[in-house]
Amino acid sequence: MTETLEHRLQALEDREAIRELIASYGPLADSGDAAGVAALWAEDGSYGVVGFAAAQGREQVAGLISGEFHQALMQAGCAHLLGPVAITLDGDHATARGHSVVLRHTDTGFEAYRVSANRWELARIEGAWCVTHRENALLDGQEAARALLSPPAGHRR
Repeated sequence: MTETLEHRLQALEDREAIRELIASYGPLADSGDAAGVAALWAEDGSYGVVGFAAAQGREQVAGLISGEFHQALMQAGCAHLLGPVAITLDGDHATARGHSVVLRHTDTGFEAYRVSANRWELARIEGAWCVTHRENALLDGQEAARALLSPPAGHRR
């Protein structure tokens, strides 16, 4: 127990804040709250969806939610589910890795529309955690998705 109690408590609080940030993404996206989604990102943060879209800065991140594609998905009925994430802390920076599933409503019920790997890069800016980069790739057998799920270099268990 070389870590101080204060350091251990801070790490727990940081992990919980990061989990809360990531968990808020789905409800914000599904309610069409583009500004709320964008507020999760740093001013110059980015979001890459491999093979689909890339956004740089809060305005473009908001545009992914307010855009025609996402609006049509919402009108049909959808749910963005983000699973538990593995978090690696490094001072005021962190990496979170995990899965996401987008369910889409169809005439026969709901179906898994996207099943993806995600890597979230985060930073504590002015006392609050925010996304500096999120990368999302379909788990369709391609190496890109598997790479997103790998622990950051030097942090293997």
